[in-house]
Amino acid sequence: MTTQFTALIVEDDEDFRVSLSALVRRRGYATREASSLTRARDELVASPPDVVLLDLRLPDGGGLELMEDEELVAQSEVVVITGHADKDTAIAALRVGALDYLPKPIDQARLETILANVARTRGLKREVADLRAELRRVGRFGAMVGRSKVVQQVYDLITRVAPTESTVFVTGESGTGKELVAATVHALSKRRDEAFLALNCGAISANLIESELFGHEKGSFTGADRRRRGYFEEAHGGTLFLDEITEMPIELQVKLLRVLETGTITRVGATEATEVDVRVVTASNRDPLKAVEEGTLREDLLYRLNVFPVHLPPLRERGDDIDLLAQHFLDAINEREGTAKRLSDLALRRLHELSWPGNVRQLKNVVERAAILSDGIIAPESLPEPDPAQMVAVSGSLLQVRVGTSIEEIERRLILATLEELEGDKKRAAEVLGISLKTLYNRLNVYDARAGE
Repeated sequence: MTTQFTALIVEDDEDFRVSLSALVRRRGYATREASSLTRARDELVASPPDVVLLDLRLPDGGGLELMEDEELVAQSEVVVITGHADKDTAIAALRVGALDYLPKPIDQARLETILANVARTRGLKREVADLRAELRRVGRFGAMVGRSKVVQQVYDLITRVAPTESTVFVTGESGTGKELVAATVHALSKRRDEAFLALNCGAISANLIESELFGHEKGSFTGADRRRRGYFEEAHGGTLFLDEITEMPIELQVKLLRVLETGTITRVGATEATEVDVRVVTASNRDPLKAVEEGTLREDLLYRLNVFPVHLPPLRERGDDIDLLAQHFLDAINEREGTAKRLSDLALRRLHELSWPGNVRQLKNVVERAAILSDGIIAPESLPEPDPAQMVAVSGSLLQVRVGTSIEEIERRLILATLEELEGDKKRAAEVLGISLKTLYNRLNVYDARAGE
């Protein structure tokens, strides 16, 4: 602990206040003192401390009054000091944002734990602030790259949920970077110094995944020649990322739910349970509600996992992030290979013309291939040709059109997308499009003829 952290002791009992201040200083904190709400407000305005140790009963009011001024305490963590009779009030303080509570008489071990927790929390918040500054400067949020509005919304969600213990469910198309989100949540959490492990539930056969998750005892099945710890035990104290959770066998989902509810696992072939302390982050490229409807994901498990949902936007919705990401990948290639290749303006324009069904993962591969094919400057010829059929994308009832798409192609895609949206009702589609039913049939006949060529 270093004196970079400061504490404000708000307590009207002078002997108790002085004694607590001395204990806090021994833990490396610089301390200030206040004997009333009025004095505490003055201290907070003058210089917000890292932590306020706040008595709930003061001569000029209750400690909760101070917490109700959210702007005043926004830059500090609050730990309420409570006697036994004030326990309900302490719980109320936790509900309105207190970090913890400290009962009287002071338990020095609990005080040390609380102050260490404050230091971790403040350290994480300062790191997030540094990441925000880096984001504004170069478009990076730790290992994540991008500064588009939709991605900054993801960053905001990560910064809110990372310091908590809540389970996180990340959704998004394949290749959008769901594992990177999980890793960032871990890196900004109190578990950051412990293990981060990732398991793709769709990449392991159904008869092996239970052993991978929970481990097994020697002799529990053919080939089990020794006891083996599973992912949950290996990630004890840290974070476990379960990708493609909708691909997990339904019978195993029951066991996963039990682990989340009890905090214990049972190895394959074992009779006794083992306690584990693991934060779980899950992900899927499928709509989890649709997976529930289709019977591939248990509804009760979804409710347990989906405490804090985070949706990653596809690359096609991220605008100029394409430029940032492409340059980021090219910089890494140049550093690795000792080259100085760069993307031409025409190449960057070409990147914006592509539809990116494989998202960020596909962009990374495209840039690497183009770098191999190019000597110095990467030209459009080293990049894939745009597919005219993919230059107009449908997302729900929204039709997204890329600049440079022909009017004829836009019309074709708009007609077909409208028909699909209206489940093939041609009369209604003609009305919506503002054309006659005969014109609609004529256009569809042309499209059918071209398809048969």
